[in-house]
Amino acid sequence: MTESAPEYGLLVEERRRRICELLRAQGRVTVESLARRFGTSQVTTRADLTTLEAAGALVRTHGGALWRQEDGEQPLAVKRTLHHAEKVRIARVAASLIQDGETVILDSGTTTAEIARQIRRLEVQRINVITNALNIALLLADVPSVQLVMPGGLLRPESNSLSGHMAEVAIADLRADRLFLGADALDPELGLMTPHLPEAQLNARMIGISRHVVVVADASKLQRRNISLIARIDQLHMLVTDSSAPVGVIESLRRQGLEVRVA
Repeated sequence: MTESAPEYGLLVEERRRRICELLRAQGRVTVESLARRFGTSQVTTRADLTTLEAAGALVRTHGGALWRQEDGEQPLAVKRTLHHAEKVRIARVAASLIQDGETVILDSGTTTAEIARQIRRLEVQRINVITNALNIALLLADVPSVQLVMPGGLLRPESNSLSGHMAEVAIADLRADRLFLGADALDPELGLMTPHLPEAQLNARMIGISRHVVVVADASKLQRRNISLIARIDQLHMLVTDSSAPVGVIESLRRQGLEVRVA
């Protein structure tokens, strides 16, 4: 494992995010190298790895840890730690689109949760926010300028989201100015995809009731494919992504008429 520049003085949460990013990139880390990199004791580093293992982010080994390679979805607590800085930048750009008096939909996801945090800071008199995500609803429940609307449905604990027939019926008669969709995968040829069919069906209904559809996805989600198609590229209006997105992918999407903003 190559030695990297030290990163001293990080807050606990940020240090653990960086550990997850290192694991994702390198596949394995050692206690010794992490302690040296972050300027912490090995006791503190072991505590970090123990906490991340409990969250499902990694597998502890003697003297270090391995990235957890699973076919299944990573827990939401782990997803939050991945590409966090990029998600915050994307969320700032996305939230700047929201105008006073609008009705917006926030789909479930870690990037849309960051948009909810940005909405808390928006200087607006009144907006309506429709969301199927419990964590996003909690982030906005005490914001005076937000009127919150939640559909019913079946809860999927992995994403804190409600979906299914009840949710689809609940939004059928609603209309939104803007939809912010998180993405598990966005392929320039196929479109926007997710591994979860009920969520794909609900997302498709959200697109149908929205005037402007904005996909928010960090670069790791681009050029990936998944089992359930949510929408073709021509059904989307804008993508907000980060500066590490492949230039070829961005150009391909723009040629298809999709507006791309880079945060």
